[in-house]
Amino acid sequence: MKDDRYAALLKRVEKPGRYTGGELNSEWKDPSEVDLRLCFCFPDNYEIGMSNLGMKILIGCFNRMDGVFCERCYAPWPDMEEQLRQSGTPLYALESGDPLTDFAAVLFTLQYELCYTNVLNMLDMAGIPLYASERGEAYPLIVAGGPCAYNPEPLADFVDVFSIGEGEEALPELAELIRTCRKEGVPKAELLYRVSQLDGFYVPSLYDVTYHGDGTLASFSPNREGVPATVRKRIIENMDEVYFPEKSPMPYLEVVHDRVVMEVNRGCIRGCRFCQAGMVYRPYRDKSPETLNTCARASVGHTGYSEISLTSLSISDYPRLPELIEQLLTWTEGQKVSLSLPSQRIDAFYEELMAKVMSVRKSGLTFAPEAGTQRLRDVINKNITEEEILTACGKAFDGGRNSLKLYFMNGLPTETDEDVAGIASLAQRIVDLFYSQKRTGRSVNVTVSVSCFVPKPFTPFQWEGQTPAEELERRQKLLRDCIRSRKIDYKYHDAQVSFLEAVFARGNRKLGRALAEAVRRGQRFDAWDEFFDFDRWMQIFQDLGMDPAFYANRAMGEDELLPWDFIDIGVSKRFLLAERHRALAEQTTPDCRTKCSGCGASALCKAPCSCDRKE
Repeated sequence: MKDDRYAALLKRVEKPGRYTGGELNSEWKDPSEVDLRLCFCFPDNYEIGMSNLGMKILIGCFNRMDGVFCERCYAPWPDMEEQLRQSGTPLYALESGDPLTDFAAVLFTLQYELCYTNVLNMLDMAGIPLYASERGEAYPLIVAGGPCAYNPEPLADFVDVFSIGEGEEALPELAELIRTCRKEGVPKAELLYRVSQLDGFYVPSLYDVTYHGDGTLASFSPNREGVPATVRKRIIENMDEVYFPEKSPMPYLEVVHDRVVMEVNRGCIRGCRFCQAGMVYRPYRDKSPETLNTCARASVGHTGYSEISLTSLSISDYPRLPELIEQLLTWTEGQKVSLSLPSQRIDAFYEELMAKVMSVRKSGLTFAPEAGTQRLRDVINKNITEEEILTACGKAFDGGRNSLKLYFMNGLPTETDEDVAGIASLAQRIVDLFYSQKRTGRSVNVTVSVSCFVPKPFTPFQWEGQTPAEELERRQKLLRDCIRSRKIDYKYHDAQVSFLEAVFARGNRKLGRALAEAVRRGQRFDAWDEFFDFDRWMQIFQDLGMDPAFYANRAMGEDELLPWDFIDIGVSKRFLLAERHRALAEQTTPDCRTKCSGCGASALCKAPCSCDRKE
């Protein structure tokens, strides 16, 4: 911030550094010297938003444009919200301190369904009407994108424009169109129509929805000639040429990921049937080790961070990972900069790589078996065996590790009590493996972290109903009773939280009423345990005559029109249905590197494939 307009408010909050701006490396342009002002909002607190690489990338893409200035805003914590509301101060952007109503467009990234109430609450704090239909020419254009935008319908009544897919090229195109229309004095309705003509943008007001008597969708169609019936996602073809923010703002506070984060690739070759990211981010594309090394070195130089995190949906599938680590180690070891990897596929883990990464600092190792029995791993297409799991854990123990974290899920389609107990059995076998060889003076710790399965759009399991919360809680207790070793720590996710996540993951436009009412009744920060109120949510649904189980727990028909069917992610619905049938038959599908399965996204796929051709 460039003045002391808010000094009195900041003296009354716990962490004023969340709201001041002016961090080292933060961008500044004189607002009077630009012709398009944008504000990018993160609907969670500063510490989480400042850790988000996607937001940094997209803000940088805007600020590279001449005459465009993109500022930032994060969801105020309740103590700051109280100060803003009591003083009648509208929500403002960090860089200039100007209210959000001063901007041509306000953009939100949708990373998690339980942040939807924060989106609406931020609009309300800014003095911007929640409903798009109530916002006239004087108000900013409200834009949203991110992973949750692949089912935009629960927020369709509130958002003017959704960006579908990757935004590095698409959003600057949108900014240029907004700037042109403002110069020409084009009304908002015509601007929205022109936006709909750009690839990768969805304008909800230009589509009409009807329903059957049972609440399922009857039709979804454009209401103006020339508006496309299908919105195709945008993708970046050349990852080496995509913008990367080497000079990111340095947070005043300790944030969730206080390190350099390097995106190694996009897409995944695997095809786990529960994983939305593995489908919507197809096709597989990666960056070269040379590009990654150059960006990492520049980022460390600009920020002084002492850790680099390599991020990917499946880091072990990056074919040039050993080469990348070799290049990084030529300078990170000397500068005492450590390297960290995300959870790895067990079948691709090997000892030499682990030893190299550990050369600077030892840290815990994370694997994701996802299911405790081979039958269920085949259902979800995990394509790993118990022998591979134990071999990888043995290599980790031989390499000096004595702490492992294992990710699993409860409630996967076709799961039985035997599958649940299998998680405990597998964890115990890993503990026994550690003690099968003499490791003097050392003890092992295996953490079993179990989330609840949430059916997501654009996955083979999108048609499956979520297991009811009461049954998930029973299975959680069963697993706890099956774990008998003190060497195994058991952590699990709240089934009620997962239920609400499923409601909004598979919801339609009717849920907008519930979101607006929830905000009116004080719901916000639903992703935080201290603010999540399941009973209040259930009362809201009851008062509005809505059945949340219709969205979360109901198995959808294969011929049913789904709320997100108008979006084309490249992966065909035919492929997703075929994968669902293979799952129910307990049949696996090979990864893209072994054999192309004809998912529909292969035209731009960079995954090496042994096939003679890609279908």
